[in-house]
Amino acid sequence: MDHQIYDYLHPDARFIRKMVFMKEQGFQNEFDDIDEKAKHIVIYSQNNPVATCRFYEKDGKYYIGRICVLIEYRGAHLGSQLLDYAIEALKEETDEVYLSAQVRAQAFYENNGFSAFGEPYDDEGVPHIQMKKAIR
Repeated sequence: MDHQIYDYLHPDARFIRKMVFMKEQGFQNEFDDIDEKAKHIVIYSQNNPVATCRFYEKDGKYYIGRICVLIEYRGAHLGSQLLDYAIEALKEETDEVYLSAQVRAQAFYENNGFSAFGEPYDDEGVPHIQMKKAIR
């Protein structure tokens, strides 16, 4: 497995997000203005894009988001690798990172050192929770 960090929404990242969030999970509003300023990580298996996420700064805080892995590659710890790559890239910028997690994935993020805060909220009919992690 190899990974690449892009300064723009690479077509490979767009493809993975369409497959996971739109086709599989039914989200309609997958792409937004944040994609234009975010950096995007894509993990490749034999030159095929299989996992992606983005990271960005907003109002002085740093966020990781849109973490997704194609269904046939789940269980290979690629989600954790994406978090590690993003955190490594952000260590020079901040002491803490934030993300918005689907409540059903909360345990995954807790296993990667994130803590939930605040109340769950709705995003396109799916419960989400804010989470954060100290990285230094």
